[in-house]
Amino acid sequence: MSDKFHTELNRLKQDTTEMAQFARDMLRESLDALFNQDTEKALQVYSRKKHIRDVTIALEDRTYQLIALYQPMAKDMRLIACTLKMITAAERIGRYGKDIADMVKDLRDQPDFPQRLPIPHMADLVLGMIDDVIVAYKTENLDPIKNFTSRDDTVDALWLSILREMLTFMMENPQTITRSAYYIMVARYLERSGDHACKMAENIHYMITGEWIEIE
Repeated sequence: MSDKFHTELNRLKQDTTEMAQFARDMLRESLDALFNQDTEKALQVYSRKKHIRDVTIALEDRTYQLIALYQPMAKDMRLIACTLKMITAAERIGRYGKDIADMVKDLRDQPDFPQRLPIPHMADLVLGMIDDVIVAYKTENLDPIKNFTSRDDTVDALWLSILREMLTFMMENPQTITRSAYYIMVARYLERSGDHACKMAENIHYMITGEWIEIE
């Protein structure tokens, strides 16, 4: 395969890594805006929705062009296939961040809960999984994603716990219905973001080893 192809492939990989980091930051900052009721930051995150969509389209086009022009094989083709999956999953994570940011204005005047919720802990776990999957993709090192099954199990358990807790709040105090319903959606978006990280990890494993695994 030509040097030009590998130069373009490496650039595509670097740009995809940056796009995934951008999406991760959208999710992180939307959560910060939610927890701190920072409507200005929420608007900043929401405004990035067009950028992440434009970058997604541009990266996908470049990926398809590499396939059409060079017809890559073996490891190179696995890298390209993984890159397409990374782009798609990262866009979804960024859109979850946009959706969470859009909630902040509606929750500004809603009654808060009397005790601390586990959503910030869940967010830290999911963001850690996204960080590690980005590192694994960038460095082609499986170590950061070896324990994803147990980490995903923890995230799933937190999702169910938060769902039950929010339903209890709504039944006990109707004034919390709006905030509880929104927080259920936030927890669901976090759970889905964790699932996207797992799918990215599966594809990275295949990219590096040529063997499929299932993280469940």
